[in-house]
Amino acid sequence: MARGDRISVGTVLIVQLLFCTAFIAAWNALPAFEHRRIVAQIQRSRPGVDVVFTNLAPTHVSPLYDDSKVATDNQLRAVLSKVLPRFSRERLKPNFVEHAVRVWGGRVEFTDPDLISGPQLTDYLLNSGQYVASWGTGSSPILETADNGVHVRWGKDSSTSVHHDHLLASLAEAGVRLDRSVFTAARQTTMRAVLAESLRDFRLDERETEWSTLAFALYLAPQHTSTWRNAQGRRIEFDMLADRLMRCHRNQGVCLGTHRVYTLMTLLRLNDEYGGDLLRDDTITAAKQFLQDTRDLLVASQSEDGSWPPNWYSGGTAGNNRDPSEKPHDRVIATGHHLEWLAIAPVELQPPHECIVRAAAWLITNIQKTPQDTIDAQYTFYSHAANALAMWRHTTAAEFWSDLPTLP
Repeated sequence: MARGDRISVGTVLIVQLLFCTAFIAAWNALPAFEHRRIVAQIQRSRPGVDVVFTNLAPTHVSPLYDDSKVATDNQLRAVLSKVLPRFSRERLKPNFVEHAVRVWGGRVEFTDPDLISGPQLTDYLLNSGQYVASWGTGSSPILETADNGVHVRWGKDSSTSVHHDHLLASLAEAGVRLDRSVFTAARQTTMRAVLAESLRDFRLDERETEWSTLAFALYLAPQHTSTWRNAQGRRIEFDMLADRLMRCHRNQGVCLGTHRVYTLMTLLRLNDEYGGDLLRDDTITAAKQFLQDTRDLLVASQSEDGSWPPNWYSGGTAGNNRDPSEKPHDRVIATGHHLEWLAIAPVELQPPHECIVRAAAWLITNIQKTPQDTIDAQYTFYSHAANALAMWRHTTAAEFWSDLPTLP
């Protein structure tokens, strides 16, 4: 290169300055999520969730009725006594514990040593040391460290949480705060890490979205957060989640499709209670229509004995199309779960009151007549039934039990 063709130092510095200025401008123009995505790629990790948790305590959707015609005090006491957490500590099923903690909460204390109190139930789910003490070192803990979050191992195996985000939703219903300590095999963290991992891990096309939606709503509604992005950068909104719950036929979903109905009713209640920030007007209209149609199907399908059949979604033809392989507990599932969502449903979504009274009477009789070992083996189903009856008395299992003269 000839001497006259040399690039001066000043020119190089100007070019570098222009490049840096352009880079900074381009970087600042990117949305915050893209910043996290690029940094995560450099660090070979997944981007963090774009939600700041300003709210620590999950909210609670209170039942709307206190109806002694649905269950008297004596009936409720008899029913709750059948679903006390009397589990063996050895190879304790997480699914049973999750159901127990959503019914009994994380604070109830039992004097009977054969019963597991609320703090121990919660600790079992959130402390890998307690899990290993029950299952032994040959089983992998259900809490797994994942980047900056905590993944909950789930599946059909009895040593896992059976449904995606069921553990998170159960703890949310039990009132567990986001600053609650969590102990994985690798480190100590908090419930924030569990919720954050669930938010970024969520996929809208998952088979089961009932519990993810429920947990997200209970934790995020109080801070008026209605949208976020998952790890793939997809924007998730509660309107999408509500639509996902309504999209499939009513026979789709876990527990005969009833959890989808309960979660949808919860979304409507939370939307009302937190200023209408969760759902758009068209989503609210569609959800109300879905629930009205569900109510009408329940009225049409109710059996003469008061129970709802597993094919409740068939309406008036349910009796003629009864499944010959129907299991004895299927009606407990349908009747108990429907009474749960109806306990938080406003008057305009209620069936005639006699439908509720008849359903509850059948449920109470069934629970009282069913042997204790059968209920223990099918604890998850019967826990919903007992919880529904407590809700119809505008109480919780723990509150009602604590007010009794003599505790077990």
